[in-house]
Amino acid sequence: MASLDDILTTQKNGVVAINAYVTAINFHAGQSQSREIAATTVVKTSSGWVANISVIVAGSAVGYIYDTNNSGTLTGSRIYTIPNTVGTYTVNMPTNNGITIVPGTGQTVAIGYS
Repeated sequence: MASLDDILTTQKNGVVAINAYVTAINFHAGQSQSREIAATTVVKTSSGWVANISVIVAGSAVGYIYDTNNSGTLTGSRIYTIPNTVGTYTVNMPTNNGITIVPGTGQTVAIGYS
């Protein structure tokens, strides 16, 4: 028969596992947001996760999301094309260096990220 200590340890392990799961879900859902981005903006300067992007104003050209923490160094780090159609789009992409948003001409966007 299990002792009370064994039962409590099992319960504690279950709680720890559930907390880790919830933390991972929250990270992938985007723990932060930046609203109404209409010009090139570095939204995160370290590694992270781009959860989604909302196009608020479509504009006349597509925009881009880059894996960089320097708005002057965009070459080769493009990870997502932001459509120039109003709507919310799931991205679910990791970044190693940061997150920089470059809206298209006339675009206004919002981003959910961790």
